[in-house]
Formats: sequence, structure tokens, C-alpha cells
Amino acid sequence: MEYQFSSRVQGLKPSAIREIFKYAADPSVISLSAGNPAPDAFPVREIAEISERILSGHPLDVLQYGMTEGYPPLREHLGTYLKKTFGIGGKTDDLLITSGAQQVMDLFSKSVVNEGDAVLCEAPSFLGALNTFRSYGAKLRGVPMEPDGIDLNELERAMKEEKNIRFLYTIPNFQNPTGVTMSLPKRRGVYELAKKYGVMILEDNPYGDLRFAGEDVPAIKSFDTEGLVLYAGTFSKVVAPGIRVGYAVGPGEILQKMVVCKQGEDVHTNLWGQVLCDELMTKYDFAAHLRRLRTVYRRKAGVAAGAMDRYLLPKVTYLPIEGGLFFWCTLPDGTDMQEFIRRGIEHKVCAVPGNAFLTDESEPCQSFRINYTTPADEDLVRGIRLLGEAAGEMIR
Repeated sequence: MEYQFSSRVQGLKPSAIREIFKYAADPSVISLSAGNPAPDAFPVREIAEISERILSGHPLDVLQYGMTEGYPPLREHLGTYLKKTFGIGGKTDDLLITSGAQQVMDLFSKSVVNEGDAVLCEAPSFLGALNTFRSYGAKLRGVPMEPDGIDLNELERAMKEEKNIRFLYTIPNFQNPTGVTMSLPKRRGVYELAKKYGVMILEDNPYGDLRFAGEDVPAIKSFDTEGLVLYAGTFSKVVAPGIRVGYAVGPGEILQKMVVCKQGEDVHTNLWGQVLCDELMTKYDFAAHLRRLRTVYRRKAGVAAGAMDRYLLPKVTYLPIEGGLFFWCTLPDGTDMQEFIRRGIEHKVCAVPGNAFLTDESEPCQSFRINYTTPADEDLVRGIRLLGEAAGEMIR
């Protein structure tokens, strides 16, 4: 039978990262391509205790249908936590629990994007979000990154030139894939431009709690007085990605439409994960758990940086980070990135080419992303050494 696909998905291509995972599945290959938390970061004991208590005492709390908006205690406690800790949530804002932060991208796009509308994105940016925007027929325009975040001059140029801009998508903290953190002046500049041109902001913050160096920077949402910012967060990086619990905070009118869209997707986010997150926040020392995570990532980032200093520099450079899961490395100008990735695979190590994170994947890119959190320390060091060997062969 000849299958006919919708115009929305005909042009979609498999994720470059997922394709690389096919090679990474080989146990002899060291994968620096994933975006997974460190294996020792999961609160396994606490998850087991909570699950046992729920299933032995109140099993229907997690086995029955629930509200589309989310488990009420979690919405209440999370809203209070975000307001108190980050100043997020105004009088006209509401909170929606989602199936991971990825669903925030989907529900928001479904609610506000018509085919041909423009979406502005950092260049490079998170591939999962880009593919979601593409699936709704959005016209993507990338805005270059600088060491302290998005280029404000180029952002204003894009806002002037593009028609029907639905929103700007940004990851201000430890951006995926570059690891860059947007400075406070730029965050205020982004907000002022959005206000000037009437453009909404989708602020994605999956890594904000994983800062292990430097000072916290206020969220763009924290100074949103115009109802311009939809804030996306998740428990994936601080509890476990497998539970699929994320959340959105934004204007109630927007969230109401997202709720209707969610009813047609999955009815509600899984209740076990929601109750689990609520109890971790209220019956355990959640702040101590976050401190432990930061300690884990600070140490592992140090291991990676030490290995890159030894095996990559000066032929391959990298951006320093203060948190998050990734390092952004750059080859000398003129180096064939695809050949480098291929040679890396021959050396039994996988990284992700930078062009996979661009709005136009055919554009050249001299950078690649590595994840330092998932591999064991010895594999991390060995993988970086192998990448250095592959780069050295090509540069010679």
C-alpha cells in the first residue's frame, strides 16, 4: 500500500541524535551524545519509599484518572515554590502539569502557531523543540548566540524583518547545546524587545537547578509584567526523565487553550510521577537533594574539563560552563565536521555535530556537543581522548 502523510510531517527528518544513538547502542562505543542525567543522580531510595507508601496505602491516587491541569497538591506546592524561590508567577498566570517539558513546546505551538507563522530560535538550539515547531509548519529563524547569550542586535533585526512572529524560543540557563548562560542585561534586553514588538517568549529552563558555579540569574519570567512569557520547567533533570513530569507557568488564557489541546493528547500527565514529585518536594529535603546533584555535576564537569584540556586543546576548543549537561566544542575552521563524526565512530566514540541544532541543518558548523554526565568517569576521559585522536588525524 502507498501511504499518504500529512503536510505537517512530510518534511520531518529523523533526529540526528537518535540516528547517532544507533551507533551508541554498540556496547563497545562510548556515547558522549546523550542528554541524560548522571546515573548516580537519581533518588532511587526515595522513589521506592514513596511508591511503596502510595501503592500500599492509597493506590487509587495514582491508578485512577486525574485532572488534565495536574495533581492539585503538586500544582499548589510547585506554584508556591516557584514564586518564593524564583519570583515566577503573576496574578494573571496559571500553572499546568505536562508530560515533560517537551509537551509544553507541543501544546504551546499547537495553541498559537499557524502554518507559515515565524518562530525565532537561538542558533543553535534544542533539536527536540525545533522539530516540534517544524511539525506545526512554523517558519524557523535562527538568531546567533554570543558568549553571554542571544545577539540582541540580530534579534531585533529578525523581529523587524519577519512577519507573523508567534514567539521567541530561548533556553537562558546552560543552553542546549552550547552551555551558555544568558546575562541579566541580555535577559532584560530580550524582554524589552519582546514588549516593543509584541512577541511572546517561550522560556525553557530544564537545567536551571543544576548550577554548580557562579551566581544565579533571575528568570525572564520573573520580570514579566505584560503576560508575554510562558515558562517551561521539568523534573526530568532533577528527579528522573522517565517519570515524564514537566510544567508550564504563563498567562491563564494561554494555558486554558493548552489544557484543551492536552485533553486530546494524553488526557493528563501520569499520576504516579506527579504524586512522586509532590512528595519529594514536601516530605523530603528537596533542597539537600539539589545540593547533592550540583556536587555530582561539579565533579563530573571537572573530570571532563581536565580531559579536554589534556586531549583536545589547542586543536579543539570548548566553552566553559557553570552548570547543565553539555560542553560545546569547536574544531578549526575548514575541518569537515561530518568526517570528524565518522572518524569518531570508527574510534568507537559518538558526539553530536553542531549543525543538528540549527534551523537549517544544511548550514556548515564547526562545533559539536558532548554530554559529560552519562558516561562513567573512565569512559568519559577515554571518549574525549578518542575524539582528540580523531581530530588530530584530520588536522594533520
